[in-house]
Amino acid sequence: MSQDIQDYHHRLTPAERHAYENVLAYLTTSDILAMRNIGLAVMEKMSAPELQIYQARQVYEEALHTWTYQHCIETLGLDQGEIYNRYRVVPEIHHKIRIANRRLESVLRPDLDLGRRDELENFVMAYLFFAAVFEGCWFYNGFSPIFALHRRGLMKGTAEQLHYIMPDEVMHCGFGIRVIRQILAEENVTPDLGAVRAMWEEAEAAEADYARFLLRDPILGYAAADHVEQFRYIANRRARQLGMEEPFHGAACALPWLDEQSNKIG
Repeated sequence: MSQDIQDYHHRLTPAERHAYENVLAYLTTSDILAMRNIGLAVMEKMSAPELQIYQARQVYEEALHTWTYQHCIETLGLDQGEIYNRYRVVPEIHHKIRIANRRLESVLRPDLDLGRRDELENFVMAYLFFAAVFEGCWFYNGFSPIFALHRRGLMKGTAEQLHYIMPDEVMHCGFGIRVIRQILAEENVTPDLGAVRAMWEEAEAAEADYARFLLRDPILGYAAADHVEQFRYIANRRARQLGMEEPFHGAACALPWLDEQSNKIG
């Protein structure tokens, strides 16, 4: 991280520092939320031991990711309390966290009865959001601004650590999507298409607001429009993996280097 310290204080523009700091602020809070969701909302609802074993590992990985973001924040000498609490005071970050909490809150109940059809369908929709949107799009797309800096030779230490995290996030998404597909097949569940569409539209609107805040001044080679279009493109990929209709017809790959950065694992 020694070169990152030099880059952050002497080479990054104010717009680039703004993007860097707020990416870390969002990711730190989101990984804690992901860890809570797995442990309380999902893991205990699954009886297959192989699923529980993998999710135990996922909880560990989310904790390790949070520590990694903390390491970056500490090393650069940023105000930790201020960065960690931006999700409370920055509306665009708070909005995404609030959506996730609302969509996952109903399945955090320990008395959730998946033997009831309505409860099972609600669980599927909540887990679909978590796997396909939260992990599969918001996280996958969330590293992009820092990878964009890395492509120009900036913040290499941070980017290297995010490279280690990216395969984990892709695995988390892939695991969730496979579980959802299996539930749909075994239980003959058909998600409400209107509800699925509303989920994607809400997620896109929140991501667009976040992108405009994060990149209110474009950084070289990366703008808010690129971020949003890439979200739409990845959302279509997740929908195909689920065997569902693409929500954003005609979305193009705005960041062709993103899959290269993640070794084409997503």
